[in-house]
Amino acid sequence: MCAIVGILAFDSSATIDTARLRRMRDVLTHRGPDEEGVYLNRNVGFGHRRLSIIDIQHGRQPMLNEDRTLCITYNGEIYNYRSLRTELAAQGCRFSTHSDTEVVLKAYEVFGEDCVKHLRGMFVFAIWDERRKKLFLARDRLGIKPLYYAFQRGELLFSSEIKAILAAGTVRSAINSTVVPEFLANRFVAGPQTLFSGILKLLPGHVLTWSRADGMRIRRYWHLPETITPSNLSMHDQAHQLRIRLEEALRCHLASDVPIGLFLSGGLDSTALGALMAPMVRGPIKTFSVGFQDAAANELPWAQLAAAAIGSEHYSTVVTPESFFEILPRLVWQEDEPIAFPSSVPLYFVSQLAASHVKVVMSGEGADELFLGYNRYRVTAWNERFAAGYRRSLPPAMRRALKKRIAHMPGLSRRYLERSFLGQASDMRGLFFENFSVFPTAMQAHALRDPQPLYEHDPYATATAYYDAAPGGNLERMSYTDLQTYLVELLMKQDQMSMAASVESRVPFLDHRLVEYVASMPARYKLRGWTTKAVLREALSDVVPAPILKRRKMGFPTPVAAWFRGQFSSLLEEFVLSDRALSRSPMEPDFVRQLVSSHHARECNHGDRLWLLLNLEIWQRIFLDGEIPEVVMKPLTPRRESGARVLKFSRPVSSW
Repeated sequence: MCAIVGILAFDSSATIDTARLRRMRDVLTHRGPDEEGVYLNRNVGFGHRRLSIIDIQHGRQPMLNEDRTLCITYNGEIYNYRSLRTELAAQGCRFSTHSDTEVVLKAYEVFGEDCVKHLRGMFVFAIWDERRKKLFLARDRLGIKPLYYAFQRGELLFSSEIKAILAAGTVRSAINSTVVPEFLANRFVAGPQTLFSGILKLLPGHVLTWSRADGMRIRRYWHLPETITPSNLSMHDQAHQLRIRLEEALRCHLASDVPIGLFLSGGLDSTALGALMAPMVRGPIKTFSVGFQDAAANELPWAQLAAAAIGSEHYSTVVTPESFFEILPRLVWQEDEPIAFPSSVPLYFVSQLAASHVKVVMSGEGADELFLGYNRYRVTAWNERFAAGYRRSLPPAMRRALKKRIAHMPGLSRRYLERSFLGQASDMRGLFFENFSVFPTAMQAHALRDPQPLYEHDPYATATAYYDAAPGGNLERMSYTDLQTYLVELLMKQDQMSMAASVESRVPFLDHRLVEYVASMPARYKLRGWTTKAVLREALSDVVPAPILKRRKMGFPTPVAAWFRGQFSSLLEEFVLSDRALSRSPMEPDFVRQLVSSHHARECNHGDRLWLLLNLEIWQRIFLDGEIPEVVMKPLTPRRESGARVLKFSRPVSSW
């Protein structure tokens, strides 16, 4: 795995400053500590940092073709590079290395921009075509590898991480206020924009080209299946077909010239990968897991059970609350944006653990979105089913009266009923998008300091567009939407946290051929009653221990909500309640104070909301104020007061 950076000056008479290019490249040393390289061609410059995985001796980058008319800087793994190399050789291509980088370069020579259609794997790359004076940027189909770009002062800048674009010195760090409502609702920004004003991301399955003749063009080269394939197969036969395809995808992902390990949580997905990997490799697999001291958030016993079942050489680590928060600012810097999910932090620690043993790890990312593994899928399906009868049996006036009554119920009863069809709008916006939002739009309209961006930019616009374009029923459409929005954020987390430890993570469930097969499979094979991932469980029933097959999904829980009420409530005082934080919080100060007060009083669990606000402030201190991550976090001191001051707001926060 590697880092790529580049500068293209639109003025062909310009010359790229080597120092700028190296500054961009070297801020990403963590992504590629093994080698470094630079390519300069007047108004074009590429930089590269390498983590050597394939053809360790000869895969240096940037790489040129024989007549030096093409240059590539590339980050990723092409799992079919050997067969593609054979195909290209048959068409007259000559190779001087055994690297997949050279295969991508030759594929461009032969197929042009359509080269991406021949690649099976995860990748981002840039090619400068000297003959055509054209830049070609590409990102893999699912967005496993990230790519960012910006136009500034007559230049196009691009890189694997946002911080490299900032290191070029021409893009000012400023918050993109138009997407703040979307960030607060969903934890992330789904479209091409980012939280940085003027910095964009190339979306999955897209290519970007620039030439003087044609200017800049962006096009999509791959889509998820546009139809659901009718099937009369039994569950057993469908599972058998799935097993064949999953094993084939996994076998492809094992291509490496260095040892490969596995992130093992003890859940179905990672245990399945371990069980299928074991007979494919020599010797025991090295597996790695992470947990917490809090028993309710600790999956280590499950991971140990899985490790024993597959016969792996198992390693584990426990993250303390102190180490969790001490490293948090550094990890915000690594992710470039506020950390959406607390699970990013333990992912970094387990990546660090793996880095002392292997360079490559397998991960089960993507299976939940493909096989309807999240609880929200079945909850939404249940709500939708009952909402139809509810609308038919009760007139609107009675439904409104019941909704008002629910709002005055105590604690948990109110929360559960408000998140059901009784309290939500009965369309998919209410049942799926709003219902699982961190800060729903109704709350934002009530609490935002400046609600104008909320009215101008619908937080669910991108997701709704994917949902409306999807084939099948609502379950298939939810999966289709998450594969192109929520999952992309998770993949960014996976990439940034593993690369922070200089480890390459691979995601076999997201092999595009497997994705195309599963995404076109009817939802009835995936969700049966209350059983999620039904066809996957059936396909793996002979290799995954029964307790793991039947266990409830934990979803990598982190006990931040409890920590905020106890020893680490001082973090809320500094990063959420301080004058400095409140002065630029997107929320009204009284609303924020009431949010914290309600959480401390256990009126409602606002852990996710407080986590988001805390991370937003840390992000601003690092990227907008220029603070060094290591000095952002104040000493972790226990809270002296046992209670919290109760503050009034026009609508009680606990009612949300």
